Amino acid sequence: MLEAGMKAPDFTLQDKDGKEVSLSDFLGKKVVVYFYPKDNTPGCSRQACAFGANYEKFKELDVEVIGISKDSIASHQRFAEKYNLPFILLSDPQRVAIEGFDVWQEKKNYGKVTMGVVRTTYIINQEGVIEKVMNKVKPDTNAQEILEYLEA
Repeated sequence: MLEAGMKAPDFTLQDKDGKEVSLSDFLGKKVVVYFYPKDNTPGCSRQACAFGANYEKFKELDVEVIGISKDSIASHQRFAEKYNLPFILLSDPQRVAIEGFDVWQEKKNYGKVTMGVVRTTYIINQEGVIEKVMNKVKPDTNAQEILEYLEA
């Protein structure tokens, strides 16, 4: 598991418009990278909407928000349009960042064990070093908890 103080693994993925975005593009700026299981599911939609509702506050703090799942670019386009999401959504179908950030893990659901994305948020500082890791976050409170941490 990645921990605070470790260099964040760089990645280059496509956003909802097919444009390549690299984590290293944001050196010199603090970044919130959150990994979520799937577009248009109840928890993921609530989490994305909370980030969207608070996006101006993140911008005021000069913090970029990036959401990553293994959904397709087309899925991200529909998701962003449906919920009017103003932040970056990256498509990771090959699980490059997902595995690089160690969020592809065993999950238990009703006794059944599967592999999937564990909802995790990383705050990465201006030098590209992980400042804080939030594991198994709650979709409804994640954005607010990050803002409280950043404003402290």
